[in-house]
Amino acid sequence: MKSTGQIFESLQRKPSEGKNSSLTRFDMATARGDVAEPKTASADDNDLDDIHQMQFKVILLGDGAVGKTSIARRFSENQFNQMYKQTVGVDFFIRRINIPPNYHITLQLWDIGGQSIGSRMITNYISGAHAVLLCYDITNYESFANLEDWYGLVLKTFENKQLPYTALIGNKFDLRHLTAVRIEQHNQFAEENEMASYLMSAKSGDQVHQCFNKVACTLAKIPLKAENDISTSVVTATIIDHQRHDESVNDGVVPEYTKTRNVCILS
Repeated sequence: MKSTGQIFESLQRKPSEGKNSSLTRFDMATARGDVAEPKTASADDNDLDDIHQMQFKVILLGDGAVGKTSIARRFSENQFNQMYKQTVGVDFFIRRINIPPNYHITLQLWDIGGQSIGSRMITNYISGAHAVLLCYDITNYESFANLEDWYGLVLKTFENKQLPYTALIGNKFDLRHLTAVRIEQHNQFAEENEMASYLMSAKSGDQVHQCFNKVACTLAKIPLKAENDISTSVVTATIIDHQRHDESVNDGVVPEYTKTRNVCILS
């Protein structure tokens, strides 16, 4: 059986090339120029290393309750809200990633509400995106099936234009024992549509920062550094202090389970 790490490694693949299409795949140099030309600023007049500043627009699309806001908040604020609150319209998050030796990359996250699929504004939200993350809940097959419609909006918005970097995101991987979408289905959708592929958990933080780091490096055309070279913060686990003994049992006294007892050994 493959380990979780091996599963992640097999899924985090680059989009394939060479598939016939009237649409040109993501062109990095052009897309980078859409938002801002890379800026250079010397921190010290005697410093030969320039700081390259880049900014990219990243869209999160998918049905409501799949965890788009949780993903954005986990990455930008390193927080997770246990209470669900529906996003109406669009919310914005921002995070800057520092990649050695001298890259400062700012990601603008556009969290599009799930009900916006029928909105007249949806194409305006998507327009100008450098990356589109199609998100679904691995425990909800319908949210996966509806990605065909969401991706259709992306194709419509970028008709006769260069497509942005696109990735398939399976969220709530901490509930993989309840999955309703097989990994084979996930892989097939990503491969057929030439998408990158990720599985993550916004709740635990597993693979969230790794995903956005790879997106940022891809958009900036930077060779991916080791994770310990990229500025990220530690995810703190939620610890619940459950009662360990029923006070109504044994007058509330915890038995000495480790006490040595006489046993009979049969041979």
